[in-house]
Amino acid sequence: MQAHESLQVQTDARGVATLTMHRPERFNAFDEALIQALHQAVQACVADPAVRVLVLAGAGKHFSAGADIGWMRRAAAAPEDVNRADAQAFAAMLAALAACPKPTVARVQGLALGGGVGLACACDIAIATEDAQFAVSEARFGILPAVIGPYVIRAAGPRQAQRLALMAHRIGAAEALRLGLVQQTVPAAELDAAIEATLTELLASGPQAQAEIKALFAQLRPGDFGPEAQALTAATIARVRSTPEAREGFAAFTEKRPATWSIQP
Repeated sequence: MQAHESLQVQTDARGVATLTMHRPERFNAFDEALIQALHQAVQACVADPAVRVLVLAGAGKHFSAGADIGWMRRAAAAPEDVNRADAQAFAAMLAALAACPKPTVARVQGLALGGGVGLACACDIAIATEDAQFAVSEARFGILPAVIGPYVIRAAGPRQAQRLALMAHRIGAAEALRLGLVQQTVPAAELDAAIEATLTELLASGPQAQAEIKALFAQLRPGDFGPEAQALTAATIARVRSTPEAREGFAAFTEKRPATWSIQP
């Protein structure tokens, strides 16, 4: 289906929804319309029980060059209250992507600049071509990576994220992998195969379990082993162990058969 002229959305028989930013002539730079379309598409996928996994992609040679310069110029000329509403729309879209209860995978090729890095970091899994280039480039325009900041920090850690933002320089896929902006790099010709391999693994796990993982991990903090964390984790596993999905998972393992939710390649 066509969600918007700058965003193509297709869902296959397995429940894989591919959201493809479709502004190749602008390196898939996003403006107000694409931000709104992405937000609406993510919400629709969350609400659709047939959707199991989301893939975020960019048409053409590049994933996303970040904010469209025309959009940025309009924002620069607008009053602060208009800018605030504009930025909040972008923040809400990224938050919806990050909070999606279903696994999300970024398919990254070519350039991922500014907000394009934010999109990749907001996804659960990011796979890039070995020749991809990344830059948290906002400071080169006299602004800062404010809205994408939490997602870059989550991926790369505070000190490395700040270095990337201060220097605003391009880095290669190997360094992006080392920093945690992406979790896998492959030759360009193998990108789709790597995405498919990841989808196969994701579709073998229980969808409700995956939603529980995302909800729980969002509440946990590194190094927190205190009473509150203990109570939260214990209560979560106690509740989930008694669900129909868990019973089916244990039965499938015992009976040496695929679980009912598992989609075999």
